[in-house]
Amino acid sequence: MPELLKNFFSPDLVRRIAADLVRAHPAFPVDSFLERATSGLGALELLDRGRHIARAMAEALPEDYPHAIDILLRSLGPEHRSNELDGSGMAPFFYLPHTLYVQEHGLEHFDLSMHAQYELTKWFTAEWSIRAFIERDPERTFTYLGAWTDDPNPHVRRLVSEGTRLRLPWARRVEWLDENPGRVLELLERLRDDPTTLVRRSVANNLNDLGKVHPELLTRTCAVWAEGASPERRALIEHALRSAVKRGDPEALEILGYGKPAAVVIEDVRFEPGHVEIGGRVTIGFSLRSADTVPQNVLVDLAVHFVKAGGRTAPKVFKVRRVVVPPGGRVPLQTRVSLAVHTTRKPRPGRHTVDVLLNGERRRLGAFEVESPAS
Repeated sequence: MPELLKNFFSPDLVRRIAADLVRAHPAFPVDSFLERATSGLGALELLDRGRHIARAMAEALPEDYPHAIDILLRSLGPEHRSNELDGSGMAPFFYLPHTLYVQEHGLEHFDLSMHAQYELTKWFTAEWSIRAFIERDPERTFTYLGAWTDDPNPHVRRLVSEGTRLRLPWARRVEWLDENPGRVLELLERLRDDPTTLVRRSVANNLNDLGKVHPELLTRTCAVWAEGASPERRALIEHALRSAVKRGDPEALEILGYGKPAAVVIEDVRFEPGHVEIGGRVTIGFSLRSADTVPQNVLVDLAVHFVKAGGRTAPKVFKVRRVVVPPGGRVPLQTRVSLAVHTTRKPRPGRHTVDVLLNGERRRLGAFEVESPAS
């Protein structure tokens, strides 16, 4: 996890949490909380720092859970200022320890904890903590989630779709969700035309996860939703099918209007530079020349086969463009691929082959060489 992210949970942040809690509860033991919460903090990663602070909160708050939750909720600052999360950065993560406290200590106080998560998600998402409650009592939790689909607060509605994702990042898997995708879809049906982009994007992410476990259910659902779809729902469906399209799923491509093979010839392929150092970029260019007498809708992606440890390769798909190739016409295309070092991808020296995906059909484009940086 990036260094900058985990350092968000700093001793200064712990002091801010303490100030909030003592404001809500003057008897809060600030000194012992600070000592416990900051001890060993620097050696931990982001989520473990959140858990560490949550444990310190549990030791400092009253043992009586209802009393502790009352203090916790009264300590909260201003809610999200908008219906979107863009631009808020890491700021909402300030309340990650609060949600983790509910997750770890609130399962025996089910209704009170559901109320706490309902409130907390207005400051920071409770999508991770609520999964423990789905796991403990799915029917009871889904009763709450069903009611929350009509809540006036979009962050509460987003909690419904985000907390029920089958493959939520950073979260443990909930077997019940894998086994009951229809119950999840019942909730998504009620949110698919939500007025906010925030919620619709979450619904799309939920469907995308669904396709990793139940691919046929994903395409069947999207095909039904596509009938008479508004532009907003159409965008949701396209986002939901993104992984299926990368896999070349023919039904997903058909739903999006790219089900026919592209009758084109690939020309003018170039890699600039042909040899690129780790940390640099390579520009990949080529043209599509029509071999048909009618216009063609073509979805164009690139699959770069990155060299991994031991010399094996693994493809990563990059979106390029959606184009209309006119009869007998020619469409030039170009994209840039970064060879920067990321926490999720570390480029290695070697020959990197590249395929172009045209409406899901894979064709070999060529290759470029990645080299170690010059000393």
